Parts: sequence; C-alpha cells; structure tokens
Amino acid sequence: MPRPLLLAAPALFLLLWSVGFPIAKIGVQHAGPFTLLALRYGIAVLVLLPLLPILKPQFPKGRAAWHIAVTGFLIQVAYFGLCYIAFKSGVSAGGVAIIVCLQPILVSLIAPRMVGESVSPARWLGLALGLTGALTVILARSGISHEPPLGLLAAIGGLVGITAATLYEKRFGTDSHPVPANLIQYAVGAAFTLPLAFLAEGMQADWTPALFGTLAYLVLGNSLVAITLLLAMIRAGEVARVSALFYLVPPLAALFAWPMLGEAMPPLAWAGMALAGIGVALARR
Repeated sequence: MPRPLLLAAPALFLLLWSVGFPIAKIGVQHAGPFTLLALRYGIAVLVLLPLLPILKPQFPKGRAAWHIAVTGFLIQVAYFGLCYIAFKSGVSAGGVAIIVCLQPILVSLIAPRMVGESVSPARWLGLALGLTGALTVILARSGISHEPPLGLLAAIGGLVGITAATLYEKRFGTDSHPVPANLIQYAVGAAFTLPLAFLAEGMQADWTPALFGTLAYLVLGNSLVAITLLLAMIRAGEVARVSALFYLVPPLAALFAWPMLGEAMPPLAWAGMALAGIGVALARR
C-alpha cells in the first residue's frame, strides 16, 4: 500500500467500519443475518470477478491462499455472522459494541506470546482508557440489561472471531494483491453463509430501497475498502496498536446512529468519546 494511503488508512477505516454498525442494524430489519451476508458476499464476488482479466493480478497459491481463506472465514463468517445473529436476536447495538470492543484487550494479552510483540506500560494505560471511554459511551446510551442470553453468546463468539482473525493475519498474512485476496475471502464467506441462508431463513428478504442501499454500502464500504485497509494496517504495523483503533468504533458508531437511527448521544457519552480518543492516542504512540 502506498505510504500516503497507509497514513490515511486509520481515519478512513474508522469512518467506514463505524458507519457499518447502524447500517447493519438497518439491514437485519429487512433480511435474515445469513441472507444479508450471503447477498453481500455474492455481490462482492460478482464485482471482483471482472477485474481479474483486466488487472491480471498474481493469484495467491498454496499456503498463501489457505491463510487468506482462514482469515476470511474468521472475519466474514465468525465475526460478521455471529454479530448479525446477535442483532437479529434482539441484542442492542450497545450490547454488541461493548462486547466487541474488548478485542484490543484480548489481542494485547495474546500478542506477546503469539506474534512476539511486547506491550509497554503506556500502551496498557491507553488500552485501559480506551476501554473505559467506550464503555462510558455505550452505557450512557443503552446499557446491556435484559439482553437475550443466546444473543450475548453470539456477540461473544463474534469477539473471538475478530480477535483470532487479527492475530492469525499478523502471524501468517502475506502481501497479496487486494483483488484476488478479497475474492478468496468473500468466496469463502458466500460458501458458508449461502447454504445457511437457504436452510435457516429461506433467503427471505424485503426487497426495499433500504435493503439495496444497505447492501451497496456493506459491499463497497465494508467488504471492499474497510477490510482491505484493516489487513494492510495489520501487516504494516504492530497488531496491538491497530487493534486499539477498535476502541473508537463504539463511540463513533453511536455518533452515526444518532441521525441514522434516532439514537441521541447524552452528554456523558460525549465525555466517554473524548476519553476513548485519548486512550487510542496513547496506545498508538
């Protein structure tokens, strides 16, 4: 990835990833979680396939292709699939965000042994502040009381999925052209979610403009751009610093949910957003 784009990647990734939360919440109101994901991945594959004969990129082979497929399963099926199930089962956006934002803590605890990185005391302080800020934002908006237990378990499974994907990509990921790499990931995602969508949901969906708009953003913004930026940042920098970005996702998602879903931001939530920003700055130093 070119140096200027890599420098801009954190801000662009945060914007695209955070907006995806309220958009996904809108999406599961019009289609089942596996149906929404199957449509998302199928469209992404159809978008990428025509680019192969035009760009003629080198296609990953052997272990490189296998590692991309494993990362794709962990992100596209385990993380997104389980988080969408949590939304559909009735878990609030705040409940899912609280659970998922624990990912940087898990990464920082596991990374030293798995990928040979050390976490400094200043970074631990940043991670703690980031977690506190994120929790403040979410609790100020909704809290996690009265959440369905099965939905919470699904959200915890999504947390495990994105944590495993981050660590696996850092240890085994290699530089690959984004078109074939994304094609492999979304083909894996479609291969798993399409049968589940037919068997569990009958591929039922409300074919409304809201669903088409949701799919357009999820394919272009989340699937093609945000995931590419995330994997590029993981390969280029320390995994704990990249994971600290996830602390800003819950407060930013809450900010975007304000105009999109009518979920207002109370004053305490703004304070939590500022605290999360300070924590991310410390963790990324």
